[in-house]
Amino acid sequence: MNSLELQSYLHQHIPLSLAMQVTVVEASPHQVVLSAPLAPNINHRETVFGGSASAVAILAAWSMLHVGLSAEGMGSRLVIQRNTMDYLAPIEGSFTAVAHAPAQPAWQAFTRMIQRKGLGRLTQTAMLHYQGQAVGSLSGEFVAFGPGHA
Repeated sequence: MNSLELQSYLHQHIPLSLAMQVTVVEASPHQVVLSAPLAPNINHRETVFGGSASAVAILAAWSMLHVGLSAEGMGSRLVIQRNTMDYLAPIEGSFTAVAHAPAQPAWQAFTRMIQRKGLGRLTQTAMLHYQGQAVGSLSGEFVAFGPGHA
């Protein structure tokens, strides 16, 4: 799945990503990078609304897992179960969310559980960046249901 395919998928299946003007900068087996502008995500302080920052970070983490599962031909229903978000600094303009591929042992355990039990859980992280600085971090637990499960 390349950047344009992922962006099209997000905009079609997660309409909030279109409203927030999220673009996919990179979609590879190694990392996903999303970008979002300030204007549709602005708050009363003329910085990025915390909910928008969190949503873009969740989208990046979710997308990293989606890209990985798609590359392995593993159709699944992938959802977030819980997350924590740390806001490190205000975001005053366009920003990115970067999610790196999970470590290989964790990924293998995740996909093995989906194949064996029809359900796998994995913690995925994403970092927000603005002007070269880390401005937020997300840690989310995601659940993938294999075909024929929930």
